[in-house]
Amino acid sequence: MKKMHWKEAIKLLESGEIRSANKIDGKWEANIAVKESILEAFREGELIDYKDQGYPGFFDKNSVPTQNITLERNIRIVPGGTSIRVGSYIAEGVIVVPPSYINIGAYVDSGTMVDTWATVGSCAQVGKNVHLSGGVGLGGVLEPLQAAPVIVEDGVFVGSRCVIVEGAHIGKEAVLGANVVITKSTKIIDVSGSKPCEYRGYVPPRKVVIPGSYSKEFNAGNYSVPCALIIGERKPSTDLKTSLNDALREYDVAV
Repeated sequence: MKKMHWKEAIKLLESGEIRSANKIDGKWEANIAVKESILEAFREGELIDYKDQGYPGFFDKNSVPTQNITLERNIRIVPGGTSIRVGSYIAEGVIVVPPSYINIGAYVDSGTMVDTWATVGSCAQVGKNVHLSGGVGLGGVLEPLQAAPVIVEDGVFVGSRCVIVEGAHIGKEAVLGANVVITKSTKIIDVSGSKPCEYRGYVPPRKVVIPGSYSKEFNAGNYSVPCALIIGERKPSTDLKTSLNDALREYDVAV
């Protein structure tokens, strides 16, 4: 895709006609031209005082204000203070609970809930029927341009205070327990079989994940280092027809 003017890019991002990342041959790739346009919007915008728009004490670029979402879009935004920036796509049927924040370039598909204190960072791609629990942080990835953003596939349940950053990828219908941290370098160890199997920056579909640690030797001795543990797989009994919390309760894990 050829680079376009940032005003056009923002309009097309909001309508869902273009995305800041696309799935090509089964692999997610950043849309470099779109990310260039987003960065251009920040460079060309003028820093203004937002008091005239009802936000005294806030100073930001006039090129990237919050969206004006109307009732006709059928998005449920609970009262209390939520910011959804221009250039993000919010599909019909999404529920946004304040206080929460969705940044430019993000894509949030239908049936997803963005719960209290959750953040969807710039260019993060969130699928259908995802639950981002309270305090979840999906990191933004604008630079480098070629870096893929955070990907959360359809039907994923992300427990309270989870952090997913640096372009990490959560596979379809996976379940993350509370306080799981996934980065590009985080060890994700599948301990559900007879031998451990290790991933980095990727949780396979339908896996159930909790926080864990492993022992690592340093010059000063052995210390526990955080990791994520795959302890099993989501069962048919905990599919979308029932509460996703049950997928964690079956393993006696906090949500």
